[in-house]
Amino acid sequence: MRPGAALERPPLSGPRLALLTVALPLATFMQVVDATIANVAVPTIAGNLGASASQGTWVITSYAVANAIVLPLTGSLARRFGEVRLFLWSSALFTLSSFLCGLAGDLRLLVLFRILQGALGGPMMPLAQSLLLNNYPPERRVMAIALWSMTVSVAPVFGPILGGLISDNCHWGWIFLINVPVGLLVLFMTGRLLAGRESETGPTPSNLLSFAFLAVGVGSFQLMLDRGKELDWFASGEIVGLAVLAGLGLAFLAVWDWHNPTPLLDLRLFSSRNFSVGVVCISLGMMIYLGTVVLLPLLLQTRFGYTATWAGLASAPIGLLPIFLTPLIGRNAHKVDLRLVISFGFLVFAFCMFWRTNFAPGLDLAFVVWPQVIQGAAMACFFVPITTLTFIGLAPSRLAGAAGLFNCIRTLFGGIGASVVTTLWERREIFHHVRLSGRLDPYNPLAVEALRRLEELGMSAEQSAAYLAGQITRQGFIMGAAEIYQLCAWGFLSLIAVIWLARSTSGRGPGL
Repeated sequence: MRPGAALERPPLSGPRLALLTVALPLATFMQVVDATIANVAVPTIAGNLGASASQGTWVITSYAVANAIVLPLTGSLARRFGEVRLFLWSSALFTLSSFLCGLAGDLRLLVLFRILQGALGGPMMPLAQSLLLNNYPPERRVMAIALWSMTVSVAPVFGPILGGLISDNCHWGWIFLINVPVGLLVLFMTGRLLAGRESETGPTPSNLLSFAFLAVGVGSFQLMLDRGKELDWFASGEIVGLAVLAGLGLAFLAVWDWHNPTPLLDLRLFSSRNFSVGVVCISLGMMIYLGTVVLLPLLLQTRFGYTATWAGLASAPIGLLPIFLTPLIGRNAHKVDLRLVISFGFLVFAFCMFWRTNFAPGLDLAFVVWPQVIQGAAMACFFVPITTLTFIGLAPSRLAGAAGLFNCIRTLFGGIGASVVTTLWERREIFHHVRLSGRLDPYNPLAVEALRRLEELGMSAEQSAAYLAGQITRQGFIMGAAEIYQLCAWGFLSLIAVIWLARSTSGRGPGL
């Protein structure tokens, strides 16, 4: 039996196709909201569970790593059990693990359930893409990708707002419990619409060794990133050991799967130039972008006194422009060279990152919101066009495996971005704190004048010194954030050169 034979069924049409266009992206919407809603709530969750803000980011990274490890299994699991059956089981287990996350009573349990949530829900996103493409008429598949990708663009509007409102007004557990009714609706709709449209299945070889290499490599690497902040990185034997394990696991995985006729990761997909360039750009782009997505609410809540609700409202406008631009780009993607569209997106990203380097202690809300609004144009020119460019030319039978590998690497690098940015932020604060503290000496007239004015306001010498130390810490974090945004801007500019290594897409038909 040939996997992917379901493609020989006639595509859906009319009301059933319209409902499927709602149901499958809704599953993606649930997953993306689950990530963005947690970003805003990290300080609240960490505080309620007695953890530091950096430990609170484990709630994000644990999910990302588990998701990335399981994503490559999508292709082989779909061939073994069928795409529809796997999607339904994955959605059901994701909903159940969301329920458990909402009931977790300490950070360890929450991280454990987030790992389960990421692992059990891993196949949902690539299968939502694959099932949508497989049930759409070939000439409308680019539009299908655009409609599916709109959920990725719209979710960042709702995620931060919901996360802020729940954090400020309810128990944080509702951040995950709201997935339950959405998950049940997805199960009901897709179960009815895709009944009788299961892909053909057949025996698949065991890839346990490949999976073990992947789990060891990726798991060790992410654990190294999370623990490195606390253990002074490579001054610690534990971090060195984790780095060696990560390197060996990923190296053995690459060698084993390259020579394996039925690999877990179909590395031969990288023989397609557009797939290779697309994966590099989506991975590095999402690493930079998601790193800043984690940084902004942390910065607003811990250094500028924003509540979680206001941090969410300030972050949400990034999803406004994609609502309008994504369908427009999807309808016209076959008429233009997608490399031009993606380059424009990277340019806008860089502009917004440079804009944010002007953070100052007295910034107003408009300074936070406007870069988010404009960055929405970059999002519309980023995700849909890169996804389309990556999958162009691939055989239909390879779409599920390609989507799994594509989303695996994208998700992994997103988790890496969150860890790297929070670590770099803390390191730059320490650097600036030491440098600025050196100016608080009795021979610096500015420091003497500042202390004198504070004492005139009624502060004791000890209180004045403590106040200035706090201001130095705050200023150090603000300066560190500005440096990170500048680095991210140069990263996006460098990706413009990478995307032009892909083949031109102009002149192609509207299908994939």
